Amino acid sequence: MEIDRRTSLGFLGCLPFLPDAALAQGSAATSSLDPHAAMRWARGIEGQRKADLGNGTFLNPVFAGDHPDPALLRDGDDYYLTFSSFDSYPGIIIWHSRDLVNWQPVHAALHQPIGSVWAPCLAMHHGRFYCYIPARTPAKRSIYVIHADQITGPWSDPVDLDLPAHIDPEHVTDENGRRWLFLSGGDRIRLSDDGFSTVGEVEHVYDPWRYPEDWVVETFAPEGPKIVKRGDYWYMTTAVGGTAGPPTGHMVIMARSRSIDGPWENCPHNPLIRTQSPREKWWSRGHATLFEGPNGTWWMLYHGYENGYWTLGRQALLEPVKWAKDGWPQPLGGDLSKALKKPANIAAQRHGMALSDDFSADRLGTLWSFYDPSPDELLRLTRRNRTLVMKGKGKTPADCSPLTCIAGDQAYRITVDIETSDQAEGGMLLYYNRRLYAGLGFGPQGLVMHRYGLQRPRGAIPGQRDPGGGPLRKLAIRLTNQNNILTIHTSADDRQTWRKFDVQMEVSGYHHNVAYDFLSLRPALYAAGEGDVRFRNFTYEAL
Repeated sequence: MEIDRRTSLGFLGCLPFLPDAALAQGSAATSSLDPHAAMRWARGIEGQRKADLGNGTFLNPVFAGDHPDPALLRDGDDYYLTFSSFDSYPGIIIWHSRDLVNWQPVHAALHQPIGSVWAPCLAMHHGRFYCYIPARTPAKRSIYVIHADQITGPWSDPVDLDLPAHIDPEHVTDENGRRWLFLSGGDRIRLSDDGFSTVGEVEHVYDPWRYPEDWVVETFAPEGPKIVKRGDYWYMTTAVGGTAGPPTGHMVIMARSRSIDGPWENCPHNPLIRTQSPREKWWSRGHATLFEGPNGTWWMLYHGYENGYWTLGRQALLEPVKWAKDGWPQPLGGDLSKALKKPANIAAQRHGMALSDDFSADRLGTLWSFYDPSPDELLRLTRRNRTLVMKGKGKTPADCSPLTCIAGDQAYRITVDIETSDQAEGGMLLYYNRRLYAGLGFGPQGLVMHRYGLQRPRGAIPGQRDPGGGPLRKLAIRLTNQNNILTIHTSADDRQTWRKFDVQMEVSGYHHNVAYDFLSLRPALYAAGEGDVRFRNFTYEAL
């Protein structure tokens, strides 16, 4: 059968009526075929999308962009939240809210690099704040703890608990005042009274519920235990199915016990939350926390990938819950593609922060973070006269620890003015990790194009492809990420006129399922080689 363009379009129109097995799990549901393109968010600072619709309802995500493995702490009417920060430092950024929808950054609690930071736990015990942090390097894996007398810090240096075989700690204090860390795989270990060391050995206390063998998942991987007490029961929420992989893999299961020591009874309704089809708005939904919100309401907070936008990382999702007559929680949000009633209506609540930066103030930790820095990375940065000066390091974006920030919009434009000195090369990128990035730089050899994590010298302006041309010292670069299509413009006359770079790039594959590391594609500034690179007037605009 010959298929022309009209026939193929007709076939695409029939896709919603095909069984799930006939639909691709990934690329066939990308942004160009987005069945949820009509969704409309509120717009906040710089046009960034935000959940609060201003009419008593909200539309997920409550945190757009890369905010995985949410760890929540309630202190009276105040809610505090942090996320896995992986290779970004400063890390463990703490956020504050009173309505669970609008959040403001407090500060970053972790400044000392201990490796790639995975799902943390934020806890309070006898008025002191704790954060238990799994981290790993090529040479070492463990779980660490930092603490502070105030949530605003200062936070202590990390203390190593010497737990190399587990991730995703959950701090629990039982009825007798004993402190525990529940861990991945259904295990736990006793903590000392001060919470800074362990007592005894790791013990296995729970066998997580298993899904049917024919389900399309990544892997079993029981992780992320979160425990809450309600009435006569302790409720343990666990993630299984694998964090990424197929969109239908990650899921939320639950068990309960009358004693923190077990035995644990699996919920007969498992899984409580799971992406049923790649047509849904949110993929790989899992790693949930069950908690009581304002006015006695109950909620689950978890993460998921946005349909067609793996590049944005795992975003934070909020779902209402009710308690059924059988004593198990019942999620009420469906596939989260529709607006939901807010937990509380509190006046004058703001969400997020500006991503634009004139470099007049230090925003390292809340806005900017280094990718995989060395312990002395901060020494590379100075600020003066609204200019960020970054010393060169390494030879390419792969080994120079770029400075990155988190973007949460499907389309945005970033611009920065750059000057280089000596043998330094500087530029702006969309950066996933050292193996995968795209953008433009310049320096002693003129322009350098970055694509697929590879470098290609491109000569000097105006030819762009002309060989030679000598050093290039000053340029404004503009990157436009329009639904995973990267377009580059340059200006050599202080943003008076712009010239389109002759290569556009498709970047929808720059994500975890391609390059691992559980990260997101982020705006980044880099300085490589010998010398300094000066950045001025970084601007962000959601499109």
